[in-house]
Amino acid sequence: MTAKSNKKQLHTALDGLPFGDGSPESLGRVDKRLPEGITSRMLYRDVVRIAWPSFVELMLTQLTSMVDLMMVGSLGAWALTAVGLTTQPKFLLMTMFAAMNVGATALVARYKGAGTPEKANLVVRQAMLLTFLLSLTASILGYVFAEPMVLFMGAADEQALQGGTVYLQIQMLGFVFMALTSTFTAVLRGVGDSRTAMVYNLIANLVNVVFNYLLIYGHLGFPQMGVAGASLATIIGQFVAFVMAGLVMLRGRGYLKLRLREGFRPNREILENIFQIGLPAMVEQLLMRAGMIIYSKTVASLGTVPFATHQVCMNIQALSFMNGQAFAVSATTLMGQSLGRKRPDMGQAYCTRTRRIGMMVAILIGLTFVFFGHQLVGLYNDDPEIIRLGGRILLLVAVMQPLQSSQFIIAGGLRGAGDTRATAVITFITVLLVRPISAIVFINLFHWGLEGAWIAMVLDQLLRSILVLLRYQSGKWKQIKLKNE
Repeated sequence: MTAKSNKKQLHTALDGLPFGDGSPESLGRVDKRLPEGITSRMLYRDVVRIAWPSFVELMLTQLTSMVDLMMVGSLGAWALTAVGLTTQPKFLLMTMFAAMNVGATALVARYKGAGTPEKANLVVRQAMLLTFLLSLTASILGYVFAEPMVLFMGAADEQALQGGTVYLQIQMLGFVFMALTSTFTAVLRGVGDSRTAMVYNLIANLVNVVFNYLLIYGHLGFPQMGVAGASLATIIGQFVAFVMAGLVMLRGRGYLKLRLREGFRPNREILENIFQIGLPAMVEQLLMRAGMIIYSKTVASLGTVPFATHQVCMNIQALSFMNGQAFAVSATTLMGQSLGRKRPDMGQAYCTRTRRIGMMVAILIGLTFVFFGHQLVGLYNDDPEIIRLGGRILLLVAVMQPLQSSQFIIAGGLRGAGDTRATAVITFITVLLVRPISAIVFINLFHWGLEGAWIAMVLDQLLRSILVLLRYQSGKWKQIKLKNE
């Protein structure tokens, strides 16, 4: 690394501390007192510096998704349903590479903490290789089997089936570019650079919205494509993000630099470490998607209007995910860097403060849903039944906010430590068992309708939060070692 590039590296309070010795004693019960010269203010500053760009990026990305759905919603309830039916199949296909990105983030963070940039940059190339192969496979499968997947999700009429099939097939055409961009974002977050990803994703979102206007309704001489136009606008925006992210990585003005001349030949050590963390994460994501598909199919059985309401509320709830996910980025990055420096005490100190900030934001978000729930739902569709039912559902979403935030952040810390097997087991218990089974019981036996499905989600979040916290407090994440570490 040159002196010029070193100046652009992102520094934390952790960088000023000596390496730990990695002894069993240092991995035992962590003293809650901070090391000499380190203050809580310094730790909060590190947490917020990494989290705020991620928060802005994720929030505005979700707002773009909300605008997508609002524009699609003007076409009718069938269009909301058509797009909603593609959500879980697309997420299921994304697990093939998204889980490997978890491993890439954790590894880059550890190598950053250990002060080995050559290994961090090797992870970048290996992660790109994996992502390309997995996303190409997923895109082919998704395109070929688009109609059966949408039909399996519960398309109730021909219009929703056709619209959903076209939407999903177009998404698959841009899948590889979206996947590679997500890998660039993952490795940048590993070194604590969440601001760069924020910039290129915000520009991509703006492009998406502009092309939504042009292609859904056929403005300024563009064809009127409806649901297909919304999907095409999305992949145009994703391609813009890919180009910008690729240029950033090739220029390499920070800790990471993509050196194409060094090639993409598989490296056994790095791949084994990625798989060590990524495979349990993939199992977790597959279990989550399976549970969500069962859950979504159960809700779809209620009919077009309830499912359209459900889709709107899920879209609004996803906006609230941004709080927990953004601070989880901080938890993952700072935990990984702390363990790379053999300082589990700092990892725990960072995680504690991240949870505090996330909890405060979660309470504010919950209050927004309580007081403005009906108005938010009304932005999507003016059907009085959708607005009435959606407003009641958002009261349950408000209750979930503190649980959801804490669970995301602690799980992010565990992933930064490489403890992905535990989170996979917890996901199996909660998302694959508790949520869908409870939803089936509440809907089919108790006849609670859509509200019963969302009560099942509250139970899922409550149990998941408790189990994740218990795993974190056990301290077993401090014992996880990488190959040749």
